[in-house]
Amino acid sequence: MIQHLTSLPVLLPMLAGVILLMPPCGKNVDIRRKVSVIMSLVTFAVCVSLLLHVDQTGIQVYAIGNWQAPFGIVLVADQLSALLVSLTALLCFVCSLYSCAGDDEKGSFFHPLLHFLVMGVNGAFLTGDAFNLFVFFEILLIASYALLMHGGDKHNTRASLQYVILNLVGSSVFLIALGILYGVLGTLNMADMAYKITFLQGDDVYLAKIGGLLLLVVFALKGALLPLHLWLPNTYATALPVVAALFAIMTKVGVYSMMRVYTLVFGDQAGELSHMAQEWLWWLALATIIMGGIGVLASQDLRKLSANLVVVSVGTLVALVAVQSVNSSAAAIYYLVHSTLVSAALFLIADLIGKQRGKVGDRITAGRPVSQPMLLGIFFAIAAITVIGMPPLSGFIGKVWILKSTLESSHTYWFWGVYLLVSLAALVSVSKAGSTVFWHHTGKADTHSAENVHPAQIVAVLVLITCAPLMVIFAGSLTDYALSAANSLHDFSSMTNAVLKGAK
Repeated sequence: MIQHLTSLPVLLPMLAGVILLMPPCGKNVDIRRKVSVIMSLVTFAVCVSLLLHVDQTGIQVYAIGNWQAPFGIVLVADQLSALLVSLTALLCFVCSLYSCAGDDEKGSFFHPLLHFLVMGVNGAFLTGDAFNLFVFFEILLIASYALLMHGGDKHNTRASLQYVILNLVGSSVFLIALGILYGVLGTLNMADMAYKITFLQGDDVYLAKIGGLLLLVVFALKGALLPLHLWLPNTYATALPVVAALFAIMTKVGVYSMMRVYTLVFGDQAGELSHMAQEWLWWLALATIIMGGIGVLASQDLRKLSANLVVVSVGTLVALVAVQSVNSSAAAIYYLVHSTLVSAALFLIADLIGKQRGKVGDRITAGRPVSQPMLLGIFFAIAAITVIGMPPLSGFIGKVWILKSTLESSHTYWFWGVYLLVSLAALVSVSKAGSTVFWHHTGKADTHSAENVHPAQIVAVLVLITCAPLMVIFAGSLTDYALSAANSLHDFSSMTNAVLKGAK
């Protein structure tokens, strides 16, 4: 069982998706919900087991069909990828549970699509091969296309169409980039690419640079980096909130790909191609943070506010990737977990608030008060304090670590100025949103017809917002783990030796 543990975060969601399409799950709503929640819990337990196993024994390599790298397909679990599949499985459980309140009945096949998307995301985090990164990207994208249309209307359809078209173009560019790199290096195994890129000479260096920069375009699109971020605010704001909460992890797939490719393949050992994307990433990240901050100030509803906060988090993460140091990568890992969880919580809380305010919904304007102000007010306050980075919750630790880690960069003053100004904009916007929604009323709460929060929704949101104080309580262990994961990420020899073994 242990030798197959690395493959289970991919196989279990695939199995869950197939089971949920078959009788009796396909016909009976109650059975489908129970199976979905149970399978998501099993997947989460397996992912946590993988995380603990990797932490104790080191990098795990799973050769499919026992065909060893660089010729076979391999899954590679290090501390970073194990952490991210665990985070994805946790979001899967939360969203599966939350949808049991009725969101899963607003369209067809919600639960199978949920697990198929998780299969694609986990595969992208675990794959050791650039071509299979493309394959898993396509799996998660196909599932996301259908989920975006779940319970949608004409506004949702328009945003979904933009999302589909952009990602189809991105997939084409991805294939072109992989073709160029394969033609130059003769391999798409990322560890083997990192080894062979050190021997490139002449025109091959320029061809590899073209392939690497095309990959940057693809990852910038997947991660919503400016100017390829315009699809995200409308897409996330018009999607069903439970879907948007799950999508909080999807932009992180693009950021993770940047961390993996530009640290391993184009890292310190890459000669003329070493850190070739660093300057591009740095200035694009700053521009993304600024644009996200402008979007936060201009947001007129809670879901659009949450979507623009996701854009800010993407820019922050990419800036940390651009610093190319162990400390900045460790800060990025901690902040990635924090921002994903709080973004998902904000989408769900916005949904709960909108359902209790009648026609006003989640718009940031005076309207009918919510029928459960104490419960929703506490939820929103915890999420707000977390997302704007105020003590004593996890956002504050993440913000301090981010600022400290960027001291190593030559662009420190630029980043500090932009990041702190946008943080102030987020503080103002989130505070305004909370005070308007909970304090500015134009009538009385309709306690008879208002939709009270379902117990499954309460549990789902509690799981997410409880993570903020837990990340403070266990900050010592988490920061140690993040530093260890960052050291492993930057350790070229350990990765190549683990994956390629005696191939060289």
